Amino acid sequence: MSAPGTVLKALILVGGYGTRLRPLTFTKPKPLVEFCNKSILLHQIEALVKVGVHEIVLAINYQPEVMMEFLSDIEKTLDVHIICSQETEPLGTAGPLALAREHLSTSDYFFVFNSDVTCEYPLADLLAFHRRHGKEGTIMVTKVSEPSKYGVVIHDAAGQIQHFVEKPQTFVGNHINAGLYCFSKSILDRIELKPTSIEKEIFPQMTSVGELYAMVLPGYWMDIGQPHDYLIGMCMHLESIRAHNPAMLASGPGIVGNVLIDPTATIGEGCVIGPNVVIGPGCVVESGVRIVRSTLLAGARAESHCMIKSSIVGWKSTIGKWAHVDAQAVLGENVQIDQELSIIGAIILPHKGIKSSIHTPGTIVM
Repeated sequence: MSAPGTVLKALILVGGYGTRLRPLTFTKPKPLVEFCNKSILLHQIEALVKVGVHEIVLAINYQPEVMMEFLSDIEKTLDVHIICSQETEPLGTAGPLALAREHLSTSDYFFVFNSDVTCEYPLADLLAFHRRHGKEGTIMVTKVSEPSKYGVVIHDAAGQIQHFVEKPQTFVGNHINAGLYCFSKSILDRIELKPTSIEKEIFPQMTSVGELYAMVLPGYWMDIGQPHDYLIGMCMHLESIRAHNPAMLASGPGIVGNVLIDPTATIGEGCVIGPNVVIGPGCVVESGVRIVRSTLLAGARAESHCMIKSSIVGWKSTIGKWAHVDAQAVLGENVQIDQELSIIGAIILPHKGIKSSIHTPGTIVM
């Protein structure tokens, strides 16, 4: 929690169309898509409220009315004020801070999140670290096994950032920007209201005058903005639940490993579910179904003896009897797969009826 009298706020970079997570984002804005039975955005808002944030700005340029309709209940439940700051043109990752200046400038410190990021959100630790070093900004960094794919953050033992190296071909470090920040309000003086990259323009300025620090993020981290990474992040989040709140997970006959089942879902006899499965509200899983490393979103139905592996099944979609869905298939809302079909790695847009098998991964059904 923050110290008494400290004013904390936050800005979440919600962004635009969520093209990387299609076809799910044809139905809902990306931050409202459920991740482990709770919208991506709600995971973040709950973490912010827990640390003492009661005003959150959403930097958004797509479907603000849909977002606010969803958030009105959240505001009441969590006692938090949520403001949509709508961009009329894309402002990059720094411009939204300038657009929201009137809200953020009345805080002592504020957090900034990329909305695609999932982790355990150790925000109290982040704030404490930021206050201790007393400089303008703190980036959370995470360790990766292949730093050549990313921009690497070079910092000293105290965390002071020395420079950034984009996709290094020789090893210089293995810490990358995790997309979670804590700033003192003075950073707002650096940012103009125009399209600006916080990573490429603002952070190097701050580094050159010793005003930017890095804190190593404990626990897991994943950018879940595309299906492949969404499923990896799901596995990581379920393991985190196992470590911190195992009572949330399902147990009993046919449950293998980490499985999260909404209480309103129904599971038939003789199923084998898991490891790494999330079953959403109102889902129906009939008898003899096998599910592994997959998410079923609200209202989905898995008919008897079908198999679902490494896939995302959209809201109100149905997998027919004895069908096989595998290899990072992603079904949009209300997709109907006929019985005994094999769907391998297909991307199927909402409201489609599939009557023949698809064996080529990456096939898009429009």
